[in-house]
Amino acid sequence: MRSRQRTTVADVMTTAVVSVPPHAPVPEVASTLFAAAVRAVPVVSDEGDLLGVISEADLMATIAATEPVERRRWRPRHVHRGVPVARPGARTAGELMSAVLVTIDPDATVAAAARLMREQGVNWLPVVADSRLVGVLGRSDLLAVFLRSDAAIRTEIVEDVLVGALATDPSRVAVDVVDGVVTLTGELDTRTDAEVAVALTSRTEGVVDVVDRLTWQVQDRPDTIPVRSLLF
Repeated sequence: MRSRQRTTVADVMTTAVVSVPPHAPVPEVASTLFAAAVRAVPVVSDEGDLLGVISEADLMATIAATEPVERRRWRPRHVHRGVPVARPGARTAGELMSAVLVTIDPDATVAAAARLMREQGVNWLPVVADSRLVGVLGRSDLLAVFLRSDAAIRTEIVEDVLVGALATDPSRVAVDVVDGVVTLTGELDTRTDAEVAVALTSRTEGVVDVVDRLTWQVQDRPDTIPVRSLLF
């Protein structure tokens, strides 16, 4: 079976990272956020180590905290969880930054990155290797996996799923791909084979949805290997 190459964070991350040093004055941080049109900027040491991160919300919370309460009209939007800590006395990036709680390794798959973003409720992730910032990953970067052509998706399903995983004659299943939606039509030996085909197809990078039109010749024997053991 040919080894499938999964898209990793390193394949899609942005390496031209806009960052600030810990000694950068707060006005410079604000200017960097504005000029780069980003909502957060990492704070990096001269050696390239990731020290922290400053978000647009961190900056606004600190600015708002300097005003008298009766005059303060701005409020953090995210008043539930993760409200930025106001640091009214902060003069540098090092004093203003927040600790980076969520990072990802460049060798992680884009699927793992997407799950982590969803679980942590963040829009981007610093990519760190050996404590060094090597890139940043935004949600838009993850969309790269969906830019695969329908032909490339079909080839992978035929070669890796039908021939590789199921060891079946690919002529038994018609694989049609239109805009990332895969339709599987045909007959396989067992119900388990059909379920595995659909499950592995759905996990193929670039697949948006799977239309299952598969049938099978026989129901599985009681001692048939469970589907989940074939997927890992």
